[in-house]
This record gives sequence, C-alpha cells and structure tokens, in this order.
Amino acid sequence: MATPLLGQVPPSHRFDAQALLSYLQSVVPGFPPPPATIQVSQFGHGQSNPTFLLEIGHDGKRSYYVLRKKPPGKLLQSAHAIEREYQVLAALDAKTDVPVPKVYCMCNDESIIGTPFYVMEYMQGRIFTDPGLSDLSPEDRSAVYRATAKTLASIHTADVDAIGLSKYGRRENYCQRQVDRWAKQYLASTGEGKPDPDPAMLRLISWLKNHIPEEDSKPGSRTGLVHGDFRIDNLVFHPTEIRVIAVLDWELSTLGNQMSDVAYSCMPYYINNRESPGPAFYGFDGGAPAGVPPQEAYLTDYCVAAKVPWPAETWNFYVGLSLFRLAAISAGVYLRYLQGNASGGKGSDLAGEFALYLTKTALKVAEEKSALPPAPLHLSDASGMDLRGFAPSPTVERLMKKLVRFMEVYIYPNEAKFNSHAFSDQRWTVHPLEAELQNKAKAEGLWNLWIPADSAALASKVLAVEEIKSQSANNKDWLLGASLSNLEYAHLCEIMGRSMFAPQVFNCSAPDTGNMEVLLRYGSPQQQRKWLKPLLEGTIRSGFAMTEPDVASSDATNISSSIIREGSTYVVNGRKWWTSGAMDPRCKVLIVMGKSDLNAALHKQQSMILVEMDAPGVRIVRPLTVFGYDDAPHGHAEIVFENVRVPADNLLLGEGCGFEIAQGRLGPGRLHHCMRLVGAAERGIDLMRNRALERVAFKKPLAYHGAFTSLLAECRLKIEQAKLLVLNAANQLDLHGNVTARGAIAMAKVAAPRMALKVLDAAIQTHGAAGVSSDFALAHLWASARTLRIADGPDEVHLQTLAKLELKRARL
Repeated sequence: MATPLLGQVPPSHRFDAQALLSYLQSVVPGFPPPPATIQVSQFGHGQSNPTFLLEIGHDGKRSYYVLRKKPPGKLLQSAHAIEREYQVLAALDAKTDVPVPKVYCMCNDESIIGTPFYVMEYMQGRIFTDPGLSDLSPEDRSAVYRATAKTLASIHTADVDAIGLSKYGRRENYCQRQVDRWAKQYLASTGEGKPDPDPAMLRLISWLKNHIPEEDSKPGSRTGLVHGDFRIDNLVFHPTEIRVIAVLDWELSTLGNQMSDVAYSCMPYYINNRESPGPAFYGFDGGAPAGVPPQEAYLTDYCVAAKVPWPAETWNFYVGLSLFRLAAISAGVYLRYLQGNASGGKGSDLAGEFALYLTKTALKVAEEKSALPPAPLHLSDASGMDLRGFAPSPTVERLMKKLVRFMEVYIYPNEAKFNSHAFSDQRWTVHPLEAELQNKAKAEGLWNLWIPADSAALASKVLAVEEIKSQSANNKDWLLGASLSNLEYAHLCEIMGRSMFAPQVFNCSAPDTGNMEVLLRYGSPQQQRKWLKPLLEGTIRSGFAMTEPDVASSDATNISSSIIREGSTYVVNGRKWWTSGAMDPRCKVLIVMGKSDLNAALHKQQSMILVEMDAPGVRIVRPLTVFGYDDAPHGHAEIVFENVRVPADNLLLGEGCGFEIAQGRLGPGRLHHCMRLVGAAERGIDLMRNRALERVAFKKPLAYHGAFTSLLAECRLKIEQAKLLVLNAANQLDLHGNVTARGAIAMAKVAAPRMALKVLDAAIQTHGAAGVSSDFALAHLWASARTLRIADGPDEVHLQTLAKLELKRARL
C-alpha cells in the first residue's frame, strides 16, 4: 500500500515479524490464519511512539493493520504510555461518535517484539501534514478546518463517566500538573552530559506557574477528555470527502482542562515556518493561506460545537502552555536523537533549535495584553451559546412546525377515540390507530426525537445502522431521530406533552426512552441487538421495575428485591409496583433493580438486570390506577418475582452498578417529564382562554371578569418561569452532563409539576363541572402532573439536593 508517509524500518526499530504474526493469529479474532505472510513498513511522520503498517497476505488477498509500540531504549518516566492509548481508543470506539480506529489487542509481553505494543485498524484515507493545505482549494481548506473544529468538539463533549473513563485522570489542576510535568521532563533532558538548559525556558516556566487560570482548580465546562496532541496531521480524512474518519496519536490523552487542546490545535497561527527550524506540520509558511479561516473563525466553530465560552481572558496562558509543552517535547526528541533513539530520525537533529524558537515565541505571546479579541457578536461571553439564547434553532423550528401540524391533524382529533378505547372492555389491547399514526410519524421524520446527538452516533455504531438501511426495503432514516441536543428536544417534547396520547405515537414516551438510553450507554452488544433495535423501531415496549410497596423507595438504598448469582444465572425475587408499561401487551422486557451484595458499600449493593416478561416466576398481580386512571393499555403494574432465573448475560454493566445506571438514566428522563409538563400547562392555558372567551356569566364573557384576568396573567407568569428553568436545565445537561447539571435538573423537577398543577387547576376551575369530566383533557393531564411530584424522586428529595449544593457553596 503506497503512501509517502511509509518507509523501511530502520535497524533500531526492527523486530521479529514472524513472532508477531504468530501472536496476532492466536489473539485477534478473524486474523488471517497460517500460512499467512507479513510485511512490515514504518510510518515516518511524527517523533513519538514508533508506528508500523502490517501488510498480511493470505489466499491471494491483502489485509492491513497498524501496530504502535514504545520506542526502544531507556525512556523518560511516564512517557510513551501506549497502554493508555489503547484504553481510550477502546472506550471511544465502543460508546461515542468520536472517529477513532478499532483496536484489536494490547500486548505487554516484551518477549514478542521487545516492547509493549497494540494493534489497531488501518484507516484508508488522507493525512494532511501541511496545515496550510497547499494541495487543496480555498473552499476545501475552509471545510477541513471546520471539520477539525467539530471533531475536537466531539472529543470534548464525550461523557467520560458514561464510557468508563471517569478515572482516566484528575480533572482539576490539569494546567498546574502540565506545567510541573513538562518542566520536570525538560530539566531531565538537560544538564550534565546533556544540552544546557535555556534561560528563556526557565523564565517561561516561572511565568506559566504564576499565571495558571483560576478555572484550572475548579472542574466545570472546560474539563473532560483531553487529546493532548490534537492537530490536523493527527487526523485521517476520508479519501474523497472532507470528513474526519479517525483521530490518531492518543499518547498524551487524559482528563483535564480542554482549552489546552484547543490552543494546541491553533499552533500554526503562532509558528512561522519561514523562521522556525521545526517540522513544517507545526506552522504556516508566512501566514494562513487563502481559505484557511482566521484563528477567531476556527475558535468560533469550536465554541459553537462544544457549547463553551469564548476564552479571551485566558488565551495567552493556554497558547503559552501549548508552546512550552511542545518545546519540552522537542527537547526530549533532541536528547533521544543524541542517544540514537528518535523514532522518526528526520528532523530530530533540529529539535533542539526548534525548542529554542518555541520558547521565544511563547514568551512573546505571554507578554501580549490579549492574544484574542472580544467574543464575536454572535457568541455570548456568558455561555458560549448563540445569542438566540434558548430559542429554537432553524432546524428545530422546522420540526416544531411539522409536529404542531401533526398534533392538530392526527392527535387532537383522535383523543376521544383513544380515551374511549382506554375505558372500554378492550382497553388492554392497542388501538389499531396507534400503529397507523406511528407509521405517519416515521414517514415525517418525527420518530425517536428524544435521542441526543451523542446517543444517536453511539446507536449508529452499536446497531450498524448503515447496514440496516442498505438491507431494508424500507428506508430507516427515521430510526435514530434528528440528532438533537437536550435543549433542542425540549421545544419538541413540550409540544408532545400537550396530549396524554402523543408521546407514544412518536416513540418518545417513558419508560421506553429511559430504558433505551440505558441500553445505549450500558448495554452489552448482545443486549443491544436483542432489545435496543426493536425498542428503537417501536415493535416492542419495556418497563422499569424499581419502586417497591414495602419500603420508602424515595431512598433507593431501601430496595429489598434480590438479584443473586447462582452459576450461570441470576435469581430474582421481590415485589415491585408502579412498573409503568408492564401491562402493555407489547411489553417484552423489564429492567429490574435489586440487591446483589448486601456486604458491599451502601451504593454498591444494587444491580440492574434485564428480565423477560414471559420468564417463569414473573407474575402481574394487578394494574394500579392514578386518581382512577389505569392508563390502559400502557398501565402501571404491581409485579411479583418468584425465583425468576435470568441468564447472567442479562446483567447490565456489572454487579454493584445499579446506582450508576440509575443516575445516568434519571437525569434526562426527569427532564423529559418537565418538558412535557410545560406542554400540558400550555394546553391548559389554551383551553382556559378559549373557554373564557366563549362562556358568558353574569352578562359578560368570563374573560372579562377581573378575577379571571388576574388568574390568566398569573398562569402565564408561572409557565414562563418554569419553562426557563427547564430550558436552563437542558442546556446545563448538554454543556456539563448529569452530575454538574443535577442542581438545575432538581429545580426544574420541583417547579414544573407545581406549575402545571396550578395552571391546570385554574383551567379546570374555568371549565366548571366540565373540567373534571373526561370530555376535556384537563383532568387526565392534572392527574398525571400530580404523580410527577412523587415519581422519579419526590419534591423533598430534590429540595434536599438543592440545599446540599447551597451549603457546599458556603464552604467553598
């Protein structure tokens, strides 16, 4: 496979290729078996861990793999940690939309090829080693930089807690540790028997230590996964499209302050190749060529995609840190060159001069008043979001119009039919009209709108959606929704909340949305194939069994149901109630929470497991009613589990992970309820206005009685207040994830049902006797809203969370 980046393996990096071939045949599934042949060449780009292309021949066919290993010889402490590269690649490939190659194996046995190594997928594409992109048109240059900014944002918005990287590094004091680490490694590259330390570098180290941003010690919107060496030449682009298909070289990745990544990706704007003795891939030749966006435009694309604030106040530091770190690395490369261990060889002799140039450049940036202008007009300094604030984007506005029309044409006119069916002898069957409307929703692209953008990308991977599309006679573009943020979905969810029957028509109803989220983020590939795909398609439904009648379930540590391992199965025993969805004839699986180890720490005793509805020992005791409504055919069941044997493969994530899964599930789920409650209140105030204008009492319409006008104004005030809380919580969830947003979610969870009850009560009062009947939607909406002061955590629990956060602020 010809590529200008490949060459012969130098003597210092050669290894036993046949030993490697035998090892890979024994450990990598699907690897070409004997008598396969192997040919090894080395990528010459970069000066880090040696990287090789493995060309495997078998039966006249060729397959390609990439091997990455530690360099030979004595290494600086903590450098070249390829084990961490393997860990982060495996996590990102499995559970995010970050484009990375698939990894096949990690080998720490130095007897195979002399050093630890890992093997990954070979990504056939283009690598641009010139940041000026001289071979591209100006239009393509612009597109490459936009794709680069969005790819970096995708890394920074990855939920490290959800993908198993929560312990990949310390998030706070990242810049402090970076300055200390690279200062130490720089000093280790100088001194007795080595090059002398540069006085300017010592001055730069002192400046950096004295200018570390205050935000570095407070994890927040800028903290998360850090690539550590993010630049264009570490990206693989599609062979013909301007699209990133792989991010390479994760050696320096960790958790920490992500703005350091952003500044490092901007190095070409500060390094002038006409003055620099370093590699051309670090800078522009006298300035950015036509088409390459100015730094401010590139940063704007990143800030919008990552939803973070404009970094003007601290930009000098981050650029200085990036140049300093690169200088320290270059000094290490130069030392390895002197010792004969540089991985690439070419240009290593100039690395010492390059370190001096970088240091001089960093000090110049440090002395500037501000390396960045104020935020562009279309960015907000406070949030990094578009000045439209919480208003819907043009894409969401189009979806809102379609959704409103769908509700007006298909949902509201059929509510009476659904309601009559729910009170008939056939109420535990599905009304045939529901399937018909679901097909219309799919056709109009209004299906699975709840799926966040990161989850949609994740689902594409785990379900091979492109393959599903190509093999199906029916186009399934509808399967993964519109890839919206939580904030964007809030506007649509509100519209659905105006009818009790709407969410299920769009496959956006609880508990299925929460259960699908659980399977997406925590399910095994086997569990996803069996349950997630039919749930996404709407061919089955599910239930969530957590609440118990005999304990105060608002404290989930009280849950007494048991999930005990016996050989290759788990045995489930217990009694659950308010298992919504279990009465539905389409319900095929339950997610059950119970205790698996009474001797573990309090919040590690619980596990979650998938239990099939028809498993022996699962017995529905009765349907429960909510203020007289049994919500057929969906229903809320009381269920007994008597020695239910479940395959061990049905356990979610692992024993003791029940609370972790519950928190990941309940954050977005709680907020969906709040979004729908705003819609319920909007429906109430609409009906209230219309009724008051139509009805005459004491010789004038109700709308013109003073008592009504005050009541109407108060209702609007309450709706707007609650809506802003809900939108803010959705925005916080998008920016920071469940943990940081828990206070905003708790406020919305308390305020939204209280508000909805007040507004719906006022609407009922305006309707008089008709308001409490089933002739209008108000009574059913009110009953549902009242339960949500209890469901997913009662008000008292959320108020306690808010109080704890307030007290914590007092101690800071």
